[in-house]
Amino acid sequence: MSRMLEEIRQQPLALARTLKAEMKTVARLRAAIEKRRPKLIVLVARGTSDNAAQFGRYLIEITTGIPVSLAAPSIHTVYGARVNYTDALVVAISQSGESTDTNLVLEQARADGALTVGITNEPKSSMAGLAEHVFLVRAGREKSVAATKTYTGQLLVLYLVACALGAKIRHSDLELIPDLAAQALTLEPEIAKLAGRYRFMNHAVVVGRGLNYSNAFEFALKMMETCYVVAERFSSADFMHGPIAIVEANFPLFLFAPSGPTWTSMQEMLVRLRDLKAETMVITDKKNRIPEGLATRTVRLPFAVDEILSPIPYIIPAQIFAAHLAVEKNLNPDQPRTLSKVTLTI
Repeated sequence: MSRMLEEIRQQPLALARTLKAEMKTVARLRAAIEKRRPKLIVLVARGTSDNAAQFGRYLIEITTGIPVSLAAPSIHTVYGARVNYTDALVVAISQSGESTDTNLVLEQARADGALTVGITNEPKSSMAGLAEHVFLVRAGREKSVAATKTYTGQLLVLYLVACALGAKIRHSDLELIPDLAAQALTLEPEIAKLAGRYRFMNHAVVVGRGLNYSNAFEFALKMMETCYVVAERFSSADFMHGPIAIVEANFPLFLFAPSGPTWTSMQEMLVRLRDLKAETMVITDKKNRIPEGLATRTVRLPFAVDEILSPIPYIIPAQIFAAHLAVEKNLNPDQPRTLSKVTLTI
């Protein structure tokens, strides 16, 4: 069994551990925010952590109304430009805490007087020393190059950051997430069988929208780095504005389809894809009753969940799929070619 699969299976405990331990950090950050309310949130990250930041942008704007920007570190490291972070809350996200350009942005923001937060899995990292407020993703050491448990841990911490900013998210709802993750893991036998059908897939599209848009990026990244599948990622809105032209019969598409505000556009897209005879695999749950025949295949989580809590349990079937597809392709998902666990960029 791959380390990637082992770490996927560790997620319920890691999530529960993180939630329990980091509530005190929420209280400290909330107190700091009450003294100087930010007018803007800036999230800075790379790779999988940047996908988590995409989720943070949607979550924070939806639940607090505060504008959120995703930083472009190259503005600082390549162009040498200065950005005014006064009155901003700058949140840096890195599994290792050693992402060079992410830390440079964090360092400049703090020097400019911004309120700074670091989200990392490593308590002794450079990031942990730079940020005023540090949330630890208590996932334990992640040995597989492909990040799984640190990604879901980062999503969970972003719920906590939103709570510190005043989001009306109940702690009792967040306490449900580890159990939802555990229930999602029960789909592994079904997904392992399904992966065999895609053994010869070399290109695909992943679609999500709103709170699950980040999962489209993350699922595509996992297929690219562990299965060497050329996987593009889109929102359903963007895909219908042009890229749908690439779809032909049997073209593989993977879609995140929770019930709620994003379902209408996703359903319209599925109708169009059915007419084009595309191969569609939809990840959803019991709360969303997808009409018979609308999707080629449906991976249905064994519970009903509100959209706002769906991103963490929804990514788990995708992680499992990527891990098993790599094995089907006779690849080692733990050691993708040319990749290492920590990537340093300037």
